Amino acid sequence: MLKHSYLLLVFLLAIPISGQSGRSSRAELPTAAGSASSEVSVKQMFDEVNGYIRTKADEFDSKRVPFDQGTFNRVKLEQRQLAARYAAIAVQRKDLSAADQYYLGMLHWIAENLEGTAAALQLFVTGSESDPARRQTARSVLVVVYAKQKKFDEAEALLAQYLKSEPTKMTERSRMGGEMAKAYKAAGDFKRMAPHADAGYAASKSLLKDASSRARGLEEIHDAAMLVYEAYRDLPDQKKADEALDDMRATAADVGSPSFYYYAVDQKMKYLIETGRKSTASAFYTASIESAGRDFSNKAAENDVISRLKRREKHYLLLGSVAPNLPPADHWFPGSPKTMADLRGKVVLLDFWAIWCGPCFDAFPALSEWHNDFKDQGLEILGLTRYYGELNGAPADQQNELAFLRRFREKERLPYDIVVMKDRKTQDMFDATSLPTAVLIDRKGVIRYIETGTSKARLEQMREMIVKLLAEK
Repeated sequence: MLKHSYLLLVFLLAIPISGQSGRSSRAELPTAAGSASSEVSVKQMFDEVNGYIRTKADEFDSKRVPFDQGTFNRVKLEQRQLAARYAAIAVQRKDLSAADQYYLGMLHWIAENLEGTAAALQLFVTGSESDPARRQTARSVLVVVYAKQKKFDEAEALLAQYLKSEPTKMTERSRMGGEMAKAYKAAGDFKRMAPHADAGYAASKSLLKDASSRARGLEEIHDAAMLVYEAYRDLPDQKKADEALDDMRATAADVGSPSFYYYAVDQKMKYLIETGRKSTASAFYTASIESAGRDFSNKAAENDVISRLKRREKHYLLLGSVAPNLPPADHWFPGSPKTMADLRGKVVLLDFWAIWCGPCFDAFPALSEWHNDFKDQGLEILGLTRYYGELNGAPADQQNELAFLRRFREKERLPYDIVVMKDRKTQDMFDATSLPTAVLIDRKGVIRYIETGTSKARLEQMREMIVKLLAEK
């Protein structure tokens, strides 16, 4: 994936939410949270909040302390809390000006108070504000808020006003297009999703031309491109879905991003197989290995793409094929052993994991939730592991390792069956040597999904696929 905490921090620091450049530090500004003094304007409150992350980052930098993901999350929470306190003070004031309503709305926005944002900014855009840039930013935020609230008519009306007014910003157009597309996707309205996804993608691609927003552009274009693909995939419009993935790959080549390039090729491979075009996928795989050399002048980037694709080759061969039978397990608990034939008619999730695998643990809450939510609809989760000959870095025999696995299942409250293999034969069958690896098998016994690793996006993707496969009869 293209998302990294550093890039996110660069984005937040480089592109102020308000479109303003001024900021005040705590040393320069009276603390409004401690005093509702009228000497502190709503704009001053906003400027402090808007510059809060930058100020903290500067403080950490001066002390030579790393600004890692955990620190960023904590500072972001502090910013939201400060915004909420300042908004609560500002809303109590009488006779707020049009500009005050704008900054109040933006405080609510940073505090993630959608109702407060909508109330203040709607008053602002219907008032007598003379600054066209601020009015446009307010409209863009309202479009996003209404999209999140599924108020489609209001969002469409404000978007139309934004597009016929000046100035327009590609960052705002990208954000509006993306949020509208996601809202229509959630509503299952793919016909209305598609044009918004297209608009958001076009705007995000334009960000790549601006060096100052390039880091953000690479992140945003990934999400925007996927929304275009998903819109046409789900319409369904196979031709346009193919074109969206091809354009994603071409864009990745233009910007010289091997990870983005691989992601586009991988998505196209999976889509071709999912739509019954496995022979086309095979030819596309070979062509992509060859084209990487033409698309990347940098040899390291070319090798990166090729090595990633070669590591995925066996997964591509397995996708769309009938799942092989599992070898006999050494232990299967608390249920009894089953064969793939026994599991026909169910959607089966094979979760390959190990006791020493930290990312495997991150998936356990989602797996437990899916078991509880979907078991009555036909989902069967099997947690596959094997003997590794050690526990906590010390040698262990199979009896002690098995006892530990049983205790571990109880401690973690894993509600599904654990399957313990004697060796790595089952892992090799599914090319699940990197952990965790998840394999989804449909009711007909066909492998429909294989992915390695754990992340929020990956878990959301898996859940979406589970729901899709359960709906198939």
